[in-house]
Amino acid sequence: MLDPVLTHFGEIQCHEFAATFPYHDSVELLVASPLRRTIYTTLLAFEPEIKRGLKVVALPEAQETSDLPSDTGSDVEVLRKEMAGKPVDLSLVHEGWNSKKGKWAPVVEALEQRARETRRWLKARPEKEIVLVTHGGFLHYFTEDWSDSGKFNGTGWDNTERRSYRFPDDDDENASVEETSESRESRRGTEKPLSKTEQMELRETTHKTWEDSGFQFLSKV
Repeated sequence: MLDPVLTHFGEIQCHEFAATFPYHDSVELLVASPLRRTIYTTLLAFEPEIKRGLKVVALPEAQETSDLPSDTGSDVEVLRKEMAGKPVDLSLVHEGWNSKKGKWAPVVEALEQRARETRRWLKARPEKEIVLVTHGGFLHYFTEDWSDSGKFNGTGWDNTERRSYRFPDDDDENASVEETSESRESRRGTEKPLSKTEQMELRETTHKTWEDSGFQFLSKV
């Protein structure tokens, strides 16, 4: 199914998240992939922020990685009609964003570049407390953390799972992020993080596995 909406169970998960998320008052910016399920996740899970005037900024670079129908977004005109009257900012979503070609292709080089552009965009924002609602596959590229990448179907992230990250103070053109100690300890305890070498090895293994599964390609096809 092309660009599906949330299931009823997904809506329940969003309401549960909204009821237990402890930082609603601190959030300054809501950003989401323009796929319908992530937009609606943001509207439901961050309803307190919506009620105090925040809008959901749809960022095409944060869309999911594969070109499967369920990971392919709707045409921008379709989104504009559906989101009319809702607090959703589609000004960054342009025709062709869902083509899965060129910049948007499910190819490793393009995916890494999209993740980098997303990090740079977020880092350049004046807001400090930002929510990004995106997808499990893309989050491995965004965080450059490949731990548990095979835990679920194409990701190590569960539905409505939240983690917190910060940008280090150094001026890194890659705009890499690092998980906060509070976030990591809440899910991994005192387990030692993977080294850069271990992350690179796991990255290569994951890329091959995802290519075999049809989620992405190692090179242009």
